[in-house]
Amino acid sequence: MFEVKFQPPTKKTSIMELVFATHNLNKVIEVQDMLSSHMQLVGLDQLGFNQDIDEDGLDLASNAQIKAMHIYGVFGKNCFADDTGLEVDALNGLPGVYSARFAGEQKSDKDNIELLLSKMKNKSNRKAQFRTVICLVLDGEQHLFDGVIEGEITTEPKGSGGFGYDSIFIPKGFDNTFAEMDAYTKNAISHRYLAFKKIVKHLNALNTI
Repeated sequence: MFEVKFQPPTKKTSIMELVFATHNLNKVIEVQDMLSSHMQLVGLDQLGFNQDIDEDGLDLASNAQIKAMHIYGVFGKNCFADDTGLEVDALNGLPGVYSARFAGEQKSDKDNIELLLSKMKNKSNRKAQFRTVICLVLDGEQHLFDGVIEGEITTEPKGSGGFGYDSIFIPKGFDNTFAEMDAYTKNAISHRYLAFKKIVKHLNALNTI
């Protein structure tokens, strides 16, 4: 009499192409390196997409959803988009979704920092947090992931690295601003990294279904 042994289902081996709704090639490469080999990322430049997408959402999640769904609607490809903001306790969560254009549509980091520090003058509560929200669209279904790092706002800019508000944000547990850290240290603890870890875990798990 022959013994019948159970054979587990074979893992999927086909390559899934996924659009990352960004023009920043470095971000595409960074996330690609975190993914398993069955995932292939494509940036907007590789698709020849140069249009502006109106990010008029009321919060970070809405903006990420707007970008991801717009690209999905145009190309019909699974994709994801992210949005990031600095949320300051003493300013009731501002600049938040307006972080990039806090001081105006010129989107100047210097102007944004100067305006924020002026609003924080004489504020004893310096607590703040960076938040990144990612919207993943798979076959029209949305999935949200976020990453948060707490910290505090300095009284003046410190450091020459990074971008945005990095020179006035000291992450909790550290003595230096993001702008004073080397890229490796910052990226290992950042809000973006924490959010991308979650989406990567989700995507890599798809290969085990």
